[in-house]
Amino acid sequence: MNLPVIIKFVIDLLAVLLLALGIKGLSKVKSARDANRLAAFAMSLSVVGLLSYYLGTSGIAIQSWIWIIIGSIIGSLFGAILAKKVPMTSMPETVALFNGCGGMSSLLVALGVAIFPISGGQENFDFFKSLINEVSISVSIFVGAITFTGSIVAMAKLQGWLSTPGWTQSKVRHFVNIVFAVASLIAFFDLVNGNTSSIWLLVIVSSLLGIGVTLPIGGADMPVVISLLNSYSGIAAAAAGFVVDSQLLIVAGAMVGAAGLILTQVMCKGMNRSLVSVLFGGSLSAQSTASSGSGEYTNITSCSVEECALTLEAANKVIIVPGYGLAVAQAQHTLREVTKKLEQNGIEVVYAIHPVAGRMPGHMNVLLAEADVPYEQLKEMDVVNPDFPATDVVLVLGANDVVNPQAKNDSSSPLYGMPVLDVQEARTVFVIKRGMSAGYSGIKNDLFDLPNTSMVFGDAKKVLNDLIGELKDLGVGEK
Repeated sequence: MNLPVIIKFVIDLLAVLLLALGIKGLSKVKSARDANRLAAFAMSLSVVGLLSYYLGTSGIAIQSWIWIIIGSIIGSLFGAILAKKVPMTSMPETVALFNGCGGMSSLLVALGVAIFPISGGQENFDFFKSLINEVSISVSIFVGAITFTGSIVAMAKLQGWLSTPGWTQSKVRHFVNIVFAVASLIAFFDLVNGNTSSIWLLVIVSSLLGIGVTLPIGGADMPVVISLLNSYSGIAAAAAGFVVDSQLLIVAGAMVGAAGLILTQVMCKGMNRSLVSVLFGGSLSAQSTASSGSGEYTNITSCSVEECALTLEAANKVIIVPGYGLAVAQAQHTLREVTKKLEQNGIEVVYAIHPVAGRMPGHMNVLLAEADVPYEQLKEMDVVNPDFPATDVVLVLGANDVVNPQAKNDSSSPLYGMPVLDVQEARTVFVIKRGMSAGYSGIKNDLFDLPNTSMVFGDAKKVLNDLIGELKDLGVGEK
């Protein structure tokens, strides 16, 4: 073993350890930023180690530094601009785009190696290694193409650029997807057998399969789709790692793939839906009917911001239930100001986080972390549900389906069986909402008809600003 090989091995080992530490650090809000930087440094270190290895060995030569430099500059600028310019409301779309970029990267790496074999490498492989290489290339192309097109469709739907075509809610879509899947498998095994002419067929039909599977899925299921596509991007990256013999890429891809699959399972459990029903059952809204929960509201009680403030002033414990509407209104910082005033008045405040609230996994956690909400105040559904009966006030901001009692009380509802937050068990519930429109499921929310629920109509940010003024007039938080 010569010196360049030893140096590359040591650098890769160090990079893997740093990456593992970085991913572990992402589990806590306080260490997340530094952990993200550490993981980025680990990847950069691996790139430097790989380039150093190529410079130190005569077997493989770097053909052109200019493309490496140009690619590094473009990628760095693209990431920096997104980090600075993308608002928190567009974070789900950004995550979907990143998943797509990961899939496309793996796809391009596999295509590059398949079309332009690395000089001095492949002819020395024995049959077993060659078979692994062919399988890795095929997996990377297949999964990478599905991830890219699926992520782009998910991003377009979240952004509102793309709606769900009517034909995708019929059985025709199953036939179309089966055709794409069979064609993909034929091209996949043909490529594994060494027929490189099947490469472009595999790219095309895999891309169409990604579009065909993702297009029918509704917005309510997007957290599941995004976590699954995240897993796919990891699998594609791990396969690409075998293609280019990168230990770090294999380890990183395997960790991302495993984490994504676990997260997908958590998301499905949070919605009481199987992954098969999400991928092949169409959108939840398409399954809902106008008759669910009788369709009409008969006992709506509305109240003013002043009444809400008076009730909050007298409370001992308050639970905040954030949802996608909070992100749309960009009201997380204003909400934090409200809770600070309540806490200064000796009122206990916690946040109830439903696993599928928002449009991506952990959406509410990220949103509230940006507003410097202490992580200890964020309570998962299973932890916070027993606390609702002893809670004086629940403030629901932008959440809908995740607080709908139909999920427990109405066996005819499409939501039935889905774990929800038991906000109706609290003494008083205030729902801040623009109007009476349904959530993504399109189903009436029985919570709004309950006698202990009051609607505070208006834009979440404006209502919260008015609430701050009312609390100030009452002397709350002024001690």
